[in-house]
Amino acid sequence: MNELTAVDQWDSVWAGDVRLRLPSPLNISTRNQQRLLSKHVRPHDRFLEIGCAPGKMLAWVAAALQAEVSGLDYSTRGLSTAKRLFDALHLKGDLRCENLDATTFPRASFDVVYSGGLIEHFKDPQQIVRAHVEFLKPGGTALMTVPDYRGVYGRLQRYFDADLLTLHNLDIMTCEALTALAPADQSAEVRAYPAGRMSPWVVTSANRWPRPIALAISYVFNGAALIQPFEVSFLCPMLVLEIRRR
Repeated sequence: MNELTAVDQWDSVWAGDVRLRLPSPLNISTRNQQRLLSKHVRPHDRFLEIGCAPGKMLAWVAAALQAEVSGLDYSTRGLSTAKRLFDALHLKGDLRCENLDATTFPRASFDVVYSGGLIEHFKDPQQIVRAHVEFLKPGGTALMTVPDYRGVYGRLQRYFDADLLTLHNLDIMTCEALTALAPADQSAEVRAYPAGRMSPWVVTSANRWPRPIALAISYVFNGAALIQPFEVSFLCPMLVLEIRRR
């Protein structure tokens, strides 16, 4: 569901299974998410990821940031994979296979609530955004990332596979539109901004080019992104909606 899962597909490890290890920091999509989360998650924070399967980023937050993690996903298969990953890495996590609108996780109980590549799959994501905020303790932070298909990545994706864009709500992929999704009655502070070093993994080039060629070119750009010294706004692959609860 998120960008990390798409990259795992490139590496031929997401076919109902994943390699039972933490995500590689040599992958720029992973690195971008890690940079974002490292700014907001402190040791012993209660952290919830909505749409957590296959669990790699959640496992990294538990292992590297030392947070008390919980994960929610509706996919039985995906949640099973996440649990096996946590078991293999000897990590603790409260992972529940539930729908967001019927979850047993209590509201107002987390310091940070996160989702990556989730809200853009809903025609009207306002209630999904509200749910992120409702899970927060007062003063907690919700972080939601979406791929930015309104700029250069969208033009590339239309060339490689325009049908994929129909699975995304492109209307929310501006900072102004994301900010408007925040529940005014519960939000103390709202920010929306581009983030991340350039990422070839946002674009499914193998859907048009031969896979070996697409992978080779993508890995070249991935390497360049790893040494990119700072973010360049129009090359940022994702937009972040950040909300602090009252």
